[in-house]
Order: sequence, then structure tokens, then C-alpha cells
Amino acid sequence: MSCHALMVQGTTSDAGKSTLVAALCRILKRRGVRVAPFKPQNMALNSAVTVDGGEIGRAQALQALACGVEPHTDFNPVLLKPTTDKKAQVVIHGKVAVDLDAKAYHEYKPRAMGAVLDSWARLTAAYDCVLVEGAGSPAEINLRARDIANMGFAEAVDCPVIIVADIDRGGVFAHLVGTLDLLSPSEQKRVVGFVINRFRGDIGLLESGLTWLEERTGKPVLGVLPYLHGLMLDAEDAIATAAIGDKREAKLKVVAPAYPRTSNHNDLDPLRLHPEVDFRWIGPGETPPAADLIVLPGSKAVRADIDWLRSQGWEQAIRKHLRYGGKVIGLCGGYQMLGNMIHDPLGLEGQPGSTPGLAALAVETTLETEKQLRNVSGHLALPGRPAMTGYEIHLGVTRGDGLAAAAVELADGRADGAISADGQVFGTYCHGLFDHPDALTALLAWAGMTESAQVDFAARREADLDRLADSVEAALDWAKLRAAWPDCPV
Repeated sequence: MSCHALMVQGTTSDAGKSTLVAALCRILKRRGVRVAPFKPQNMALNSAVTVDGGEIGRAQALQALACGVEPHTDFNPVLLKPTTDKKAQVVIHGKVAVDLDAKAYHEYKPRAMGAVLDSWARLTAAYDCVLVEGAGSPAEINLRARDIANMGFAEAVDCPVIIVADIDRGGVFAHLVGTLDLLSPSEQKRVVGFVINRFRGDIGLLESGLTWLEERTGKPVLGVLPYLHGLMLDAEDAIATAAIGDKREAKLKVVAPAYPRTSNHNDLDPLRLHPEVDFRWIGPGETPPAADLIVLPGSKAVRADIDWLRSQGWEQAIRKHLRYGGKVIGLCGGYQMLGNMIHDPLGLEGQPGSTPGLAALAVETTLETEKQLRNVSGHLALPGRPAMTGYEIHLGVTRGDGLAAAAVELADGRADGAISADGQVFGTYCHGLFDHPDALTALLAWAGMTESAQVDFAARREADLDRLADSVEAALDWAKLRAAWPDCPV
């Protein structure tokens, strides 16, 4: 095979697979290697629109950025988007293929593997190196049959594997040894080394453990990666709740409900990053606090999530917030919730039926079978017509008198979203609404912060990718890596 390949698997979810692949992508790109990311199967509600008009996991879009290439559906050929605890929308090569429960998807996997191998063939023909990310853990015994996400894929394409573990969780040696022991002999042979992630403290205190691990397993420790505080990179799926920076000088308080099927929560990362914004996700059982701005994020199950909002007291809180002059922004599913009704006659996100919205915008939404997928740019319908960029991913079609006062003027000539007659409510289908620095500044001014520092989220993401790559490049033992991975392209 002319293309070099390496797969990063993890002992657990959130062990560091996505960030290690992103770092390696940026390192190789900086060294002149034509490199691409690949994740055979991803389960996430955080997705991005690709250059070929499909959707992939957000982490693979970030890794594409690290490689200096446009996101493409081949980078993540199978994306599972959960709609309930037992059922998921199956996206193949960027398009919705079918909705299946876990048992039915298990039977579907051979077809999904065909799509994975098709993408793999195209990527390995087009790039010098492909860096592959696994999913969850390869040692999930109940998921090993027909596996397409971890060792099943690695065995099918004869790809070497690194296993990464998060020492910050504790039990790192048990995680690594236990994971290796639960693999088959051929899979164990495929593992070329370990990486330990998120270490803080005196590395000298770890040395005896590293020596023991190498002697116990016969596998080299290829690097110990430091804990990087304040790293601002798109999360694959779990909502990032930690504040970024010192918020003692915050001028605006912003809150968002973390409902069960929140999607594309990274839309709100620029608010977390802004030094003058006190932003908080509000989880189940927490009383909605007073704030200047409430943001309703996207949702993969809008009717179920608005029922959850009501059960948590958010409907009353939002009505009170608006009575006292507060502002509300709804993004995609959150925009749909702000209308009068949400109709799902075909049962695309649950049982067929209709659910009343929050009646803050004079619109209503019907979920239809064709998913809207596009990257967009344009201007916000706010003073100065600030520039915006973003993307659309939605099934809903929204209609009503409220659309006469659009929220966004798109470059393709379409109008999007709605602003309420009293100017307090702003709804749009555009994800990434806060990413453009002009749009972020204008929306914060609309919410009450008339003067604010300008924050360029895209520039911060790029800087943090370089910071991550610098750290990983310094921490890896490149001599050991080249010995373990003879195909290493640098």
C-alpha cells in the first residue's frame, strides 16, 4: 500500500483519540505530508456540513482543518445520530440512509462496512497518509462481532494501532493492560504502542510505571502527553462545560439548557470563550437562573426536548425572562421550539404528532423527509448588517407570518429565521451563528452588551490546534514511534 496509515484507539470514550489524531494531522501537515483524517463509524449529535454537501462528525471536521483540507464525507462514512436511548438515525456518506434500533443496526453493519471500505479506498488513493480514529473502546466484548469501528476495521485493512488512555481518570495501567488482554492474539499483535494522555505532575514519579507497563505487555510507551488547560477545540459529542479564562470581568450573563438530545452544542463555544460573557449550561434538576440572554441550542428530537424543557420549568422561566426585557436566541431546533407548533406527521423524530411550541415567534414547523444540508454566509438583520458564516442541518420547514421579519439575509438570496415584533427573540436555522467575530459582537450588543472585546473563534481554534500539535510533537518519542510504525511518513 503506497498510503501510510495509523489508527488511534482508546481504552474508553474521551480518552484522547480525537485530540491525538488532530495533533498528528497538524504535525504531518506542517511537515509537508498530504494527510487526511478518517473515522469509520462515529456516534455523535455534533456534526458539520462537508464540501460535498453531506454531514460528518464534528471531530472529523476539526481534524480536516488540522490537515488543511475541506471536510469531506469520506472522512466519516458512517455517522450515527441518536434520536432516543435505543434508536439512531444512520447517516451513510453524509446522507440519511435509515433509522434503526441497536439490534437492527447490528444486522445492518455489513452494509455499513461496505461504505467504510469504499471511502477508505478513495482516501488511500488520494493521500500520502491517513490517520484513523477508533470509537469508544476496542475491548467491548458485546460489540466485537461485525465491528467496523475499531479492531474489525483495523484487521480488514491491515492497519497498525496505537492505544491511548487518559491518566487523569485514574487507573491508566489497568485500562491499558486490561484492554490489551481482552483483544485476540492477532489484534494484540497489531498494537504497536501506547500513549498516555492528560498527565500533570512530576514525570519522574511515573517512570517506574512506564517501565513496568512495557515489560508487562512488550509494547512501547510512545509518549506521555501533558494536560493542556483551556484548550478550545470542538468536542466530539459530550458538552464542554468548563469555563475558558477568568470571567470576573464579565458584563453579560448567558445560559442555555442542556436538554437530553442537544445537538451541535459547539455553536455556543464562542460564548464560553468570550472574556466578558459569563456563560453556563444548565443541566437537569437545576433551576433556570436569571440571565441577560437565554440561548436554546439545536436538538435531534425537538418535541421530546421541548417536553423536557417544560418539565424542568424552562417555559415559565422564559416567559418571565421576556416580560422583564430579556433576550432569547433559538438555533435550529431551538428556533423551532420558539414557534407556535412543531409537527412531525411522519414520526421522523419519535411518535407521529404535534407539540405546542413556546409561542415566542409567529411561526410553526413541520418536519419533512429531506434534510437540509448546506454551508452558508450572509448578514444578520441587525444594525450594521454584520457578516456571518455558518451551516444548516435540519429536517424542519418553518412557515408563518413571523418570517416577514427575517433574522438572517443569506448570500444565496434566501431569508432565514425570524425576529419577534418586540425585538426580543431571534431565531435561525444557522449553526455557527456566533463564530464570525462581527456576528458575535453584534449579537452581544443586541443582548445588552453595547461595548465588548472582539473575539475571533476561528483564529483561536487554529492557534489551539498549533498549541496542541507543538505539545504532542514534543512529548512523543519519535524514535520509538518510527521503530513501532515503519511506515511513518516523517
